[in-house]
Amino acid sequence: MSRRTFRGGALASVALLLFAITSVLYRITDVVGVGESTTYLIVGGGTLLAATVLSRYLRPRVALALTLVFLVAGCAAYFFSLPDAQRAAFSVDRILADVVALLTGLSVLRLAQADVWALAATPAPVFFTWYLAVRRRYVGAATVGGATLGLLVLTGDADPLTTLAGVVGVAGAVGLGTLESRGGVPAQLDTFAIVVAAMIVASASLSVVPGGAAQPLLPDTGAPTSEQNLVESSDEIDIEGSIRLSPEVRFSVESAEARYWRTSVYDRYTGDGWVRSESETRPYDGRLESGPGERRELVQRVTAETRLESMPAAAEPVELRGEPADGALVTEEGTLRAGSAVRENESYTVVSEPPQYTPEQLRRSGDDYPDEVEERYLQLPDSTSDRLREQTANVTEDEDNAYDKAQAIEKHLESTKEYSLTVDEPSGDVADAFLFEMDAGYCTYYASTMAVMLRSEGIPARMATGYTPGQQVGENEWVVRGMSAHAWVEVYFPEVGWVQFDPTPSSPRESAENVRLESARQNNESGVDTENSSEGEWTPTPTETPADADANTTTTTTSPNADGPDAEPSGGNASAPGGAVSGLGENQTTAPPPNASGGAGAGTGADGDGGGLPDIETIGVGIAALVGVAAGARRTGVGARAYRSVWVRFQGRRRTPEHDAERAFERLEYLLTRRYRPRRPGETPRRYLRSLSRLGLDERALRVGDAYERARYGGGVSREEAESAIETVNSLVRQGTPILGRFRS
Repeated sequence: MSRRTFRGGALASVALLLFAITSVLYRITDVVGVGESTTYLIVGGGTLLAATVLSRYLRPRVALALTLVFLVAGCAAYFFSLPDAQRAAFSVDRILADVVALLTGLSVLRLAQADVWALAATPAPVFFTWYLAVRRRYVGAATVGGATLGLLVLTGDADPLTTLAGVVGVAGAVGLGTLESRGGVPAQLDTFAIVVAAMIVASASLSVVPGGAAQPLLPDTGAPTSEQNLVESSDEIDIEGSIRLSPEVRFSVESAEARYWRTSVYDRYTGDGWVRSESETRPYDGRLESGPGERRELVQRVTAETRLESMPAAAEPVELRGEPADGALVTEEGTLRAGSAVRENESYTVVSEPPQYTPEQLRRSGDDYPDEVEERYLQLPDSTSDRLREQTANVTEDEDNAYDKAQAIEKHLESTKEYSLTVDEPSGDVADAFLFEMDAGYCTYYASTMAVMLRSEGIPARMATGYTPGQQVGENEWVVRGMSAHAWVEVYFPEVGWVQFDPTPSSPRESAENVRLESARQNNESGVDTENSSEGEWTPTPTETPADADANTTTTTTSPNADGPDAEPSGGNASAPGGAVSGLGENQTTAPPPNASGGAGAGTGADGDGGGLPDIETIGVGIAALVGVAAGARRTGVGARAYRSVWVRFQGRRRTPEHDAERAFERLEYLLTRRYRPRRPGETPRRYLRSLSRLGLDERALRVGDAYERARYGGGVSREEAESAIETVNSLVRQGTPILGRFRS
């Protein structure tokens, strides 16, 4: 094997490493969705071309200097892309803090100008890595590229498959590059292939790929709880496959009305989850500002029944009281964070000011959105499919305002999808997959899809997470369990602010929770009830209507009627808060009851069986395993022996008599080689067979040799003679190993 082969393999390995790096950075520009993904392809391709051309002319020191120029220019470009306020706050301490944050798990997608960061970070490492590879300095190329990939692994932006591809690229660059420089042989190449394949399979099975975001490539039998998926993921949410419900009580709330107890909101949709792009939090230092429009005050007292890492509260909180307020944090979106965990039995009081409006007011609100709202809450990945946009346009074609479009999308999802906790995680864009390929899902699928559909229509929307009201245990008291963790949508309306919508069907969701709670009670699981929650749902005492009341008169409140968001609870439904469209009025739908595991359906795809082709990670691991097995078979000779054991048993398709006679002798010679000895150099077939005849070789074997000589060197053989030679060899094969004594006829 020539050195050119090893050189080609080393270059291909560096190319794989660069592909891993650039695919992560390309995805960042795609997610931000401002048309930068095309720009990234141009920048990346131009950098590779420049490195290829300049590698012929630039010495390494000059190339290193040029790389530093690229790096400084990228930093400057990113700095000047920041808003004036952020540039003014820049300092050495701030830079160091940001670097530490990135190295300890801060996703690049959470940076305000993530697309600019990705573009700025590309030229320097890509140029120098490929320059070194073309100059045959493979270890240096692997070092530069590996360090860049390592940074992306530490930020959590490189998924396990991409990370593994990069690791294989590093190993290939170093290993094959060393073989090229030292004159490798095929056996060493086989060994290298075996080691790399074993590394891939082991990494997939044991999850040894480093990084905060790494997960095993092979299926995991455990499923996260809805609370782990929604509430404990404070700044990022990865939409999972199947989840389970936790019946343990988390906190209780005293409030004049049921609300959704919000913990986080997310603005940047990534295709497989959500991130909060504004990572800044500030200490709570007094009253917060509420949104635009008319507001009313709502006071809630929250008591932790277990240790709480979050601070649930109704939107929009403006004041926080109690001991936990001393260390509390406030996000850019106005949600509350616990500086340190809220201890068991510790309480805090939140004053919120939810917006007041009517559906007609929302219909008239128009689309004069603030610039900062449009910039953050209309973002979609550049790769968002045209079919999703077209389907959304079809669903909303009869509506002419944002409110009615939101209602139409909400009804469409409620009526076309079933609720289930048991689903297969889609491999592509979650919203697109849920809309077109999945029959069932749970709240994050519904909420993500609705928010993406709204954004495709130019309507600002975001995903919010927290808890549904929980179990009502008194006139103004609710007990909230982990299984009440939920996701919903908030839509922005000018002069009103953010308004809640919930496209997840409420009836099957509540049924799933009730089934899980009853199961926990029957199994005597701990922590599922408080002193006053085990007696079932609280029912208000009916009040008589005065006899002189006008039958045509209704009592009005500041909340709109029940056919829109912020509808008042009806029928004693504790999961229908004032402040969210949640199975109220015209939004109530009937869905099949969930199964015992809490799901109405079980799977994705048209038949709902969750079947289909394996995902790309599993296929990749399978291919790597096959390559390793093939290399091992070649290295040990097992492959060649297996092929020969098949080859010797079949004469193959009949051709000319001469060809068939030669083929029969080749099979005979292979059998004799295995049993006795190979034919020596210069030894004719006749002499070879006669030497073995002294050991008792049958004379019919000599006739096979005679047919071979006449077919190869003489005047040829007849078809009958060729068939006789073939049958003779077939008899030897059937007997097992050749051949002393007489053949049996």
